[in-house]
Amino acid sequence: MKQKIAFITGATSGFGRATARRFAEAGWALVLTGRRSERLEELQSELSAKVPVHIATLDVRHAGAVTEVVEQLPAEFSQIDCLVNNAGLALAPQPAQQVDLTDWHTMIDTNITGLVNVTHALLPTLIATGKGASIVNIGSVAGHWPYPGGHVYGATKAFVEQFGYNLRCDLLGTGVRVTDIAPGMAETEFTLVRTKGDQDASDRLYRGTTPLTAEDIAEQIFYVATLPDHININRLEVMPTRQAWSPFNIDRDK
Repeated sequence: MKQKIAFITGATSGFGRATARRFAEAGWALVLTGRRSERLEELQSELSAKVPVHIATLDVRHAGAVTEVVEQLPAEFSQIDCLVNNAGLALAPQPAQQVDLTDWHTMIDTNITGLVNVTHALLPTLIATGKGASIVNIGSVAGHWPYPGGHVYGATKAFVEQFGYNLRCDLLGTGVRVTDIAPGMAETEFTLVRTKGDQDASDRLYRGTTPLTAEDIAEQIFYVATLPDHININRLEVMPTRQAWSPFNIDRDK
């Protein structure tokens, strides 16, 4: 049987790195992309003893670069079975009226444009793979449940959800499955990136509770990608047991 191949964006940290390790553990070959070459090389060195690993330094925001990476895949890595659209970020946790517009643009360009660029480039090979192929998009509970400071980040993840649903309609009959995995609080580099390196802010967010781990989400990604071919999980929302919703905020006269 052909060795299955996963194409993972944002593989240099967090969910992406954990997912690469999970698929390698199961014997999948890997195409790993990310912006940090040194981390990609380290991950390739770690995993290549188990499975074939191809790496490509890539900023998914640039459509031409995405196309080039896909077109230049070595033949043995060209028939993708699972695309994991993991590259993404949150910035600017302040109220919308206090946010630098460039942070909004960066989130839109990465979380929406980047995801669209990679998906469009890989659709032909995924359709050629056909039955059992999967597109797994990393959304967020923020795409479904608003919160203060969520503004554009939440909106980009709502796009991820709806894009996945609409892809399902267009891909009906091809055998290609599409899933939106929507994590809740997870302890990765997410908050460090969002606060531009504020370790104290990251520590405060996770202190005294039990958040999800990157490995928890990697396990869910692997699960939906390896279900029997006739099963498609449309959306999988995953929260820590210790996280739930708050009451509506009400503005009152003093």
